Amino acid sequence: MHILVLAGPEMANEFRQKFQEDDNGIRYTFLQSHNIIDAQLEPSDVVFDFLLHEQPERLSMYAPSQVVFCNAATIQLAALVKASGVERPCTLIGFNGLPSLFNRPVLEVSLLHKGCESRLIEVCNELETDFLIVDDRVGLVTPRILCMIINEACYTLQEQTAGIEDIDLGMKLGTNYPKGPFEWANQIGIANVYNVLQAVYEDTKEERYKICPLLKTKYLKGEMFEV
Repeated sequence: MHILVLAGPEMANEFRQKFQEDDNGIRYTFLQSHNIIDAQLEPSDVVFDFLLHEQPERLSMYAPSQVVFCNAATIQLAALVKASGVERPCTLIGFNGLPSLFNRPVLEVSLLHKGCESRLIEVCNELETDFLIVDDRVGLVTPRILCMIINEACYTLQEQTAGIEDIDLGMKLGTNYPKGPFEWANQIGIANVYNVLQAVYEDTKEERYKICPLLKTKYLKGEMFEV
């Protein structure tokens, strides 16, 4: 099986860590842009596209017979297809493609429609990865929950109720989380956390996803939290 991966350097490295080339006949081609993709499409059995959500119109490049995994942390698959204008999309499967959350034992995925499940099972069996199907909603499950926790932690910090170190330590000891919210924010990327919250808030209009001013300031300044 030949897999085409469209991703920036960070996620390309994380993909290599999760799915290593082996003797089972699985091979990968990595590209950092859609601009030179045409020559790579025909020999590709499966595509992992970490960039498609930024340019939904690129969905038209994929044939209906192709299996395409799309980073769906900030967009609903149904909305992506609507924005693309494609009437007969490929076998489209969403996945959690956020930094530090992709290379996990279980691949978090969503389906455009139920008919995609059989191809999902085939591909994941070949890749030897477990998967969990969640609803096709903005933020999936893990990104939505983690980013909400990070946002609440930012409100606590902004109100000077506790410092970064105490909040991180308290969450790890009190909830047995492997990381504190600010440690997680830096690993996921402040911009990614901001974009997930913004997308989920626009989708739900629920106050719990309204971005904390402190987090927004960090995003605008391109700063990380000093953990």
